Amino acid sequence: MVYFTKMQGLGNDFIVIDNTQGNVCLSCEEIRDLADRHFGIGFDQLLMVEPAISAGVDFQYTIFNADGSEVHQCGNGARCFARYVYEKDLAKSKKITVETCSGVMTLEINRDNTVKVDMGAPVFTPSSVPISTQEQAKEYRVEGLSMGALSMGNPHAVIISDGFNGSDIESIGTKIQNADFFPESANVGFMSVINRTEINLRVYERGVGETLACGSGAAAAVVHGQQMGFLDDAVTVHLTGGDALVEHLAGGNVYLSGPAEFVFEGAIKLRSDNF
Repeated sequence: MVYFTKMQGLGNDFIVIDNTQGNVCLSCEEIRDLADRHFGIGFDQLLMVEPAISAGVDFQYTIFNADGSEVHQCGNGARCFARYVYEKDLAKSKKITVETCSGVMTLEINRDNTVKVDMGAPVFTPSSVPISTQEQAKEYRVEGLSMGALSMGNPHAVIISDGFNGSDIESIGTKIQNADFFPESANVGFMSVINRTEINLRVYERGVGETLACGSGAAAAVVHGQQMGFLDDAVTVHLTGGDALVEHLAGGNVYLSGPAEFVFEGAIKLRSDNF
């Protein structure tokens, strides 16, 4: 049996598993089975709470997409992670440090139970995003479209346009994710600028498809919009599942604030256990 807590941040949904005892090990197939919205639990990502490896860090934070692939960053998931470890008495402080594959993150639970996440600094160096060019630019031409490319712990493509519908997002998102320009694929953001402090955003995530919200995608979109001169230092991002606040001063870290909610808890047998 796998014991889990279902959570969501702006409609981006997760299951969180306490693996601080190190007794849970899931295969890609098992994760895909759990993610199935008809025969399993259903989620965009699985968040694993694991004991810290490095000194001065509270937890290890491991993230898996619905297709079983491991990813390095998830801003909405980080907010849910923070509330989970605090409400489950795994953490004693409302300021929590977690280590991911892409580095250490600081999470802080606010008085209203929203969570502020230090997402770290954006990365533009082509080899580190990664993208298959050696020349860094504000925008690149990929599959006939202009877009920004940067990493917020995972690779992002950001397209600024008002002209895409749902079918466009799926077809264009898939095409960009499969392009040689992104050797590790990418989350693809479709952003329209309302004014200097507000944007609309839809994100087609690698390994998941379009989600109701993407925290690292919101951060990447705002940073790219700032790079292009369209946005101020604090921007409200209107996602399908709700609103997030992204704050970023040039040359500094990006901060993401928004809700994190508990949905339900349960236990489920794996298919390998005759589920």
